Amino acid sequence: MAIVEVVKYDGSPTVFAWKFPNSELGTWTQLIVNETQEAVLFKGGQALDWFGPGRHTLDTANIPILSKLVNLPFGGRSPFTAEVWYINKVNSLDVKWGTPTPIQLQDPKYNVFIPLRAFGQFGIKIADSKTFLQKLVGTLYTFTSNDVIKYFRGAYLTKVKDDLAGYLIKKKISILEINAYINEISESLRASILPTFSSFGIELVNFYVNDISVPEDDTAVIKLKDALAKKAEMDIIGYSYTQERSFDTMEGAAMNPGSASAPIMGAGLGLGMGLGMGGSFGGAFGDMGKTINTNSNKECPHCRKQIGAEYKFCPFCGKDTSITSNNAVCSKCGASNSIGVKFCGQCGNMLIKVCPKCGGAVDDKQKFCPHCGNTLVKRCSSCNAEIGDNLKFCPECGNKVDGDV
Repeated sequence: MAIVEVVKYDGSPTVFAWKFPNSELGTWTQLIVNETQEAVLFKGGQALDWFGPGRHTLDTANIPILSKLVNLPFGGRSPFTAEVWYINKVNSLDVKWGTPTPIQLQDPKYNVFIPLRAFGQFGIKIADSKTFLQKLVGTLYTFTSNDVIKYFRGAYLTKVKDDLAGYLIKKKISILEINAYINEISESLRASILPTFSSFGIELVNFYVNDISVPEDDTAVIKLKDALAKKAEMDIIGYSYTQERSFDTMEGAAMNPGSASAPIMGAGLGLGMGLGMGGSFGGAFGDMGKTINTNSNKECPHCRKQIGAEYKFCPFCGKDTSITSNNAVCSKCGASNSIGVKFCGQCGNMLIKVCPKCGGAVDDKQKFCPHCGNTLVKRCSSCNAEIGDNLKFCPECGNKVDGDV
C-alpha cells in the first residue's frame, strides 16, 4: 500500500473536525497545517501530539512517543499506521438555532397559556481539540455545524424554555412584550448554555435571540389580542367593562318590541352614552328620571305651543313663558304690571330701560341709543373695557370705575 507523502486539508469553514482518509503514513511525511487549524496525531485511540500552523515532518525526533508505540527503526523511511485529525479553530458565528415546535408558556400578566417560538444564532470555537475529539466526535470522519445543532438541540431548547419561563415570571411581563427584553434574554441564555458546551471542549462565543414570536392563527393569541384592543378602546373613550355591559343590556331591551320597558330603556341608553362616558352611568340614569316628565304640560303664552311645565323659556319661540301679552313682571319684586308702564306699581323699580341722555325707551341688548346714539354700556375710563353696571372695579385692569361710563 502506498505511503502518504503529504497530509493537508483545505475544507469548508463549517467543518469543525475532519479525519485524513488514509492512515498509512511514513516517517518523513510532510504534515501541513493552516493558520486557522490544529492537527492531532492519534495512534490506537491515543493522542500522540498536537501540531500548530506550519509544515511538520513526521519522524521519531519530532514525535518521541511514536517510536515506543510503533517500534520504528532509525535511519530509514519506515511505514506506520496512525490517524491525523484536522480541527478548525476559527470562530464560527453563524450557527442557526430555533424551536421546531411552539413552546407552551403561561403568560404571567394575563394568566393564559400561549404558544411561543424563538430563533436566533450563536457562535462557537473549538477550545480543547483533544476533549472535543474524544467526547463528541468519536469515530466520525467529519463533524460540521449541522452536527453541533443536532447534538446540542436538546440542551439549548431546554435552557431556552426554562430561561424564558423564569424571565417572564421574574419580570412579570407579558409574552407579547418580551421582544423588548431580547438583549437581556440573550445574555442570560449564553450564561446558562456555556457550561454545557465547555464540557465538550467548545467555547460558546455568543448566543443571540433574534426574535420571539407567537403564532398569529392560534386561538389563545387571537382572543388575547382582541381583549387588549378592546381594553385600549375603552381607555381612550373613557368607560369600563361594567358600563359597556350595561349599555349592551339596555340596547337589547330597547330593541325588543315586546318589552314594556323598551321606550324608557332606549332613552336611558342614549342618555347613558352621552353622559356616562365621563362619570358614573348610575348617576346619569338617575338624572334621567328627574328630567323626563311626560304627564305635565303647559301652553306657551306667546306661540301657543304645548311645552313642558318645567320650561321657563319656550323651546319654540324662545320667549319668557312667565310674561304674557297682558302683563309685565317686575324683575325686583315679581309683581305683575300692565304692558307699557315704565315703573313697577309695587316697588317703583324701572320696568323699561331708558337712555340716560334722552329718556327714550331702549332694548336691553342695545349698546347705543337708537334715538340719540348715546353709549348705553358702562366702560372703564382706563382701558375702555366693557363692564357690568353693578361693578365698581374693572375686571380687566382693576381700575376703580364708579361713575365712569
